[in-house]
Amino acid sequence: MKEFEAEGRGVPEDGSNVGRDLRGWGHRWEDPAVFAAYVAGLREEADHAVPPRPGWVHCTQLWVVDADSGTYYGRIAVRHELNEFLRDIGGHIGYDIRPTARRRGYATAALREALPVAGELGLRSVLVTCDYDNVASRKVIETCGGVYEDERNGKLRYWIDTGAGHGTGEAGEAGG
Repeated sequence: MKEFEAEGRGVPEDGSNVGRDLRGWGHRWEDPAVFAAYVAGLREEADHAVPPRPGWVHCTQLWVVDADSGTYYGRIAVRHELNEFLRDIGGHIGYDIRPTARRRGYATAALREALPVAGELGLRSVLVTCDYDNVASRKVIETCGGVYEDERNGKLRYWIDTGAGHGTGEAGEAGG
């Protein structure tokens, strides 16, 4: 997370999950009890028995971690549904890979691993977006089967089949 902070993440204008977490937890989560509370909060975000915060949707957070060394490379968020903001800007899936781990295949692997998770949530296809000038992210999305739909507010919007073949995914209405 210090790498994200060093690249300017966590400032008030950073609306990403990483930005939110850096602002809320960043200087405290080295304490095991604080980190445990942070993880419990992430788990609640995925729990449909717990109402999401106003304006938010349920979200499953997955971490990209080396199984042997335990090194944290990033995270990927699987949002269980779309609200207006997510439909135009954020999508069902968003990911953040720490700067020193970029361009090494972690984002592609994480997105591939997240697609079945989305399918298990009943989404037959998911919306994944990236900034129009983020060539690396665009390549990740396209490598994972992303089909370009359009550009909105500087974001390229792609639909990816989860392989679920059933469910209520938003793609049916959006043509994904």
